Amino acid sequence: MTFEQEQQLAAEIKEYVIETLPLNEIDDEVLEEKIEQIVLEKTGGVYCAIQQRVSIVRQVYSSIRGFGLLDTIMNDDTITEVMINGPDNVFIEQNGKLFKTDRKFESQRRLEDVIQRIVGLAGREVNQANPICDTRLPDGSRVNVVLPPIALCGPTLTIRKFSKTPMTIEKLISYGSITRDIADKLQLLVKAKYNIFISGGTGSGKTTFLNALSNYIPKDERIITIEDSAELQIMGVENLVRLETRNANASGAGQITIRDLIKSSLRMRPERIVVGEVRGGEALDMLQAMNTGHDGSLSTGHANSTEDMLSRLETMVLQGAAGLPLEAIRQQIASAVDIIIHLSRLRDKSRKTMEITEVVGYENGKVILNPLYRFEEDENSSLTKVSGKLKRTENRLKNDFKLKLAGIKDDI
Repeated sequence: MTFEQEQQLAAEIKEYVIETLPLNEIDDEVLEEKIEQIVLEKTGGVYCAIQQRVSIVRQVYSSIRGFGLLDTIMNDDTITEVMINGPDNVFIEQNGKLFKTDRKFESQRRLEDVIQRIVGLAGREVNQANPICDTRLPDGSRVNVVLPPIALCGPTLTIRKFSKTPMTIEKLISYGSITRDIADKLQLLVKAKYNIFISGGTGSGKTTFLNALSNYIPKDERIITIEDSAELQIMGVENLVRLETRNANASGAGQITIRDLIKSSLRMRPERIVVGEVRGGEALDMLQAMNTGHDGSLSTGHANSTEDMLSRLETMVLQGAAGLPLEAIRQQIASAVDIIIHLSRLRDKSRKTMEITEVVGYENGKVILNPLYRFEEDENSSLTKVSGKLKRTENRLKNDFKLKLAGIKDDI
């Protein structure tokens, strides 16, 4: 049986099931059994491999009770991102490569049904009055939805898949993102409650790195995580509070922002505040929290370089408090942020740690940086493959006060 015949048979069986079975009265298990029986009957007279039978059953069942063709894609662990630009254009990122699949949704209406089911599962809503929504799947995958008339190509759905196994520093070492020596140094910085900011472009692995780094936090501390859609996997911590933002409802009320959550978290006796990403006025609240005794905070932000992260932070703070003088903002950043780790997605699609820099202080109108590690390419690099590693600069860590306070004698 060809792929086209399989798809056609699945469509016919689905239509037959909808017309003949009382779908409102039977549960999921019974429905799956009935579909299996119908598939066996319909394929009895033709050659059909076992894998094709299983595929047809899965397609029919998921198109009625699941997320349609999304179920098949989401079950493939090699796929890391799904981009749906209307019912006919489905793109996936697999093993670091992006390409279009030959799969399609039956209609725009079917795609809209799947979107409403995904959004409804997280208790959110998306419609013409509120056409943009950030949410997540039950497994934690990050979801962004944009509906027409905002999206001209039809309902647009973007899914960043959630890893079933939490990212650890050991995995980052095995991927070549950092070395064992650097991992040990980062562990000391996290334990000594240095405020660490992770910067990088889209898809550079910021959240992944934050997740790995957050697992260095001592297990007996009280941690508050604040995210747009909850995806951090901090393991082994009992005193963990996870907070998630909420969009406004159809009447424009009920919105809870990251800024609201940071303010609220300060009253919850946190020992660590971990903010998934700062992208607006909440940067001011984050910096103020870091400056008022809430050391050991971790966060991420979009930027093209370490220096760019500083100017992005200035812009974000101005979004939250337009009247603040630039000098005051820079002083706030210099005293709040201790370490910036910059990540990048390189030309061969690999994700690497490019720089680890200490923020030393503020002098002559500038925030002073002290690069500790820099990525350098070696002679094995080519146009298609990047080879190299993070190398120690000649600079020593200048602000070692927190290390001494934590009783750590090691040099960094």
